[in-house]
Amino acid sequence: MTATWVGGGYINGTAENVYLPGFGLAWAQAPFGYALSLVVGGMFFAKPMRSRGYVTMLDPFQQIYGKRMGGLLFIPALMGEIFWSAAILSALGATLSVIVDINMNTSVIISAFIAIFYTLVGGLYSVAYTDVVQLFCIFLGLWVSVPFALSNPAVSDIGLTAKTKVYQAPWLGSVETADIFMWLDGFCLLMLGGIPWQVYFQRVLSASSATYAQVLSFLAAFGCLVMAVPSVLIGAIGASTDWNQTSYGPVSPMMKDKSDMILPIVLQHLCPPYISFFGLGAVSAAVMSSADSSILSASSMFARNIYQLAFRQSASDREIVWVMRITIFVFGALATTMALLTGTVYGLWYLSSDLVYVIIFPQLISVLFVKGTNTYGSVAGYIFGMLLRISGGEPYLRLPPFIKYPGYYLERKVHFKTQTVEYFIRQRFPFKTMSMLASFLANVLFSYLAKYLFESGKLSPKYDFLDAVLSKHSMEIMDKTTLVGNDNIILSELAPVKPRLSTTLAATFTNKEVLSDGESSPDSSNNEHE
Repeated sequence: MTATWVGGGYINGTAENVYLPGFGLAWAQAPFGYALSLVVGGMFFAKPMRSRGYVTMLDPFQQIYGKRMGGLLFIPALMGEIFWSAAILSALGATLSVIVDINMNTSVIISAFIAIFYTLVGGLYSVAYTDVVQLFCIFLGLWVSVPFALSNPAVSDIGLTAKTKVYQAPWLGSVETADIFMWLDGFCLLMLGGIPWQVYFQRVLSASSATYAQVLSFLAAFGCLVMAVPSVLIGAIGASTDWNQTSYGPVSPMMKDKSDMILPIVLQHLCPPYISFFGLGAVSAAVMSSADSSILSASSMFARNIYQLAFRQSASDREIVWVMRITIFVFGALATTMALLTGTVYGLWYLSSDLVYVIIFPQLISVLFVKGTNTYGSVAGYIFGMLLRISGGEPYLRLPPFIKYPGYYLERKVHFKTQTVEYFIRQRFPFKTMSMLASFLANVLFSYLAKYLFESGKLSPKYDFLDAVLSKHSMEIMDKTTLVGNDNIILSELAPVKPRLSTTLAATFTNKEVLSDGESSPDSSNNEHE
């Protein structure tokens, strides 16, 4: 589970952010945010998800909100996986372009081809084995390289450059008072947006028990923090280097718009050749391994929750495997395109949690912990979250904002090669967290409003077109429902419920095993005799 998070995006992205002047360690939130997401996931989400026997993260949504809503929720989950895979491929492309000295785009395409090929051939076995190998590679490769890089004559004391400007701004960084809300917004996004991932629940749901799934999460959180240390040190080394004294040349990586390559550049130019070869090989292994697990988790969600449950319930195992193979190729191609279009590993890595945080996290809270939410609320929450998030814009995707929230400012960027100047609007207002909360509240409010309008008779049953309130006994989710009382069918929770069935109602149901919890009530036994 540690290896799931600690990949190319993790180690390259952390080093990039520590190295960047004006950001530094204070803004390298991802390692801490993702480690805390594992703690929160273990405390509150692992047990209910594992106890209820789900197969993928989308199962509870499809069970309670129906197949169509599950299909809609697959879109942000897929986007998250594609951004994550793109960050990984971008990191691998950066590493290979430094080692082999080939064009960045070519190296991204070659990396993607290799990752897609062995995921197609190996499936879950390729994920399991490469994850274990990857973790040892990173740990050994980076820790062996750090002492050599630190002792290079071109590198100043990183203790001094942490707080004092030598070649660039101190690498510890700082958070200005005006930016506190923006910092908190980003931290909450990583901490809570790191939970609703198929790649995480893939590990949780395959654990031998719910308790073991929780223990796994807590241990992985500690592992993530430990694995971030060498990346932080390499970012600090990059910020403390006089590049004029190195084989890299007088112009620093930041001035050449190559901040995202700082980790492979430090290994290549500040370490002896045999050490840099070992370190860069470790980075390549790390990156490659994370690519397969991300692409595989997206294709498994599509094959089960979209193809099998929504379109082809009678599909054979062989057919599902072929669907997965095709989608591995398609999703891999999408991730490759995204890696070629955006120029920052950290930016892609950050974006991967964005839609997941704003749309899927509030839906997961509702479906697991709020009784009575239904498809109407889910649709409303989805729309509110999506519109509010898009309205804030996204500099990484060059998407201008429709709403300029209080405290926004213009950021100027000059490109090294073309010398063209670009301006981006940066929002200081925590609009991502606001979008997430609005999505959650819309889900709850619209669910209860629809429930009240239909059950009180203010709206005719014929308007319940989503079969979400009055028609919960529809064939689609019939086998998931339990009768409580004589009037309303509600979805069963963790606690077993002993229903009281009238003979007339019991006669309308065929799945008596689900209804009676394995025990026959007097009414149902009478019904059987009849």
